[in-house]
Amino acid sequence: MTPSKILSQSFTLPCGVTIRNRIVKSAMSENNADAGGRPSDRIIKLYETWGEGGAGILVSGNVMMDSKALGEAHNVVVENEEFLPELTEWANKAQRNGSHLWMQINHPGRQAPKLNKEVVSPSNVELDVIKGMFKAPRPLHDEEIWEIIEGFGTTAHVAKKSGFKGVQIHGAHGYLVSQFLSAKTNLRNDKWGGSLENRARFVLEIYRNIRSKVGPKYPIGIKINSADFQRGAFTEEESLRVIQLLTEVGIDIIEVSGGTYERAAMMGNKQKVSTKKREAYFADFIVKARRITKAPLLLTGGFRTAELMAEAIENDELDFVGIARPFAVDPFLAKGLLDGSVKTIKAGKVDTGIRLIDRLGIMNIAWHAANMKIIGEGRKPNPKLSPWKVFLKFVWSHR
Repeated sequence: MTPSKILSQSFTLPCGVTIRNRIVKSAMSENNADAGGRPSDRIIKLYETWGEGGAGILVSGNVMMDSKALGEAHNVVVENEEFLPELTEWANKAQRNGSHLWMQINHPGRQAPKLNKEVVSPSNVELDVIKGMFKAPRPLHDEEIWEIIEGFGTTAHVAKKSGFKGVQIHGAHGYLVSQFLSAKTNLRNDKWGGSLENRARFVLEIYRNIRSKVGPKYPIGIKINSADFQRGAFTEEESLRVIQLLTEVGIDIIEVSGGTYERAAMMGNKQKVSTKKREAYFADFIVKARRITKAPLLLTGGFRTAELMAEAIENDELDFVGIARPFAVDPFLAKGLLDGSVKTIKAGKVDTGIRLIDRLGIMNIAWHAANMKIIGEGRKPNPKLSPWKVFLKFVWSHR
């Protein structure tokens, strides 16, 4: 079969829901909500546009489950049904051409800028990036941990009620779930820390709480790091074990990524030669994951040719291909991959010329969020948008 035919194949998840093709628009932070975390008309228009492209799944940018814990100044916040009308409109417009819209649910933990009154984490390990932008976190109390677990479930329930076709737990990139998993940021000596099984307790309880609220036939996925790529942090071996644990409880899709704000591996920095040949940043790890899990696998980061996307599916290395940043410069990318008119894709170039800035995950997030805002305003994205202008505006807004 041709690459386009392979990518166009449907797939049925363990919960029984069928996804019409193998392309997933993976999460990118839009940072474009209205006051109070209300989903804006711009975000709704952005996903309506992406929905016209026909990807199997559109995963939202991180939706915060607590208005007191924002990763960015303009995150969407869903902690109750206050924004149910806007969420329903978002779901309806994004899905009217057949794509499934999933809500990615997140808590930033220590990766929360100073705009938050208080920052919490498993332990008081401060973020080592852009001095002055982030506060030192306060360790969470046991009852607060259970409140957050309950909050994830509440947000998932609202997502289902508003018409989103699934949810994804953000367990990667150094946010709160990732902080619990990492021995570098989780120094606790209670049931939430120490052994890997204890550190994984948080994410497993989040899954169980969500499942209890949405039922057995509603898709629940997770985004998890293959590794944190930092000394003393979450390792490949630990990630594989957590994937086994998630498989045992019935997760519907496991998306593999990697890195944190401190080490932005999800942006493709310092790739191995073998990785460059296979394009995807975490291609070696996904093969290891396939050996130990029957759960559907989604790999995001680095894919640039339809041929290698299809080859990975044909070789049974993964089930879904995740694409993120290229969608911010070509919102109709999925349509081209599915009809065969697009063979090679490109992401925008984010380059200030200063290595310290360019290697930051924050820089890439801000640049692509700026282009998503342009699409949400009904205009064409600008692949040549000035990185300096975007970066300075981002720093100013989080001062």
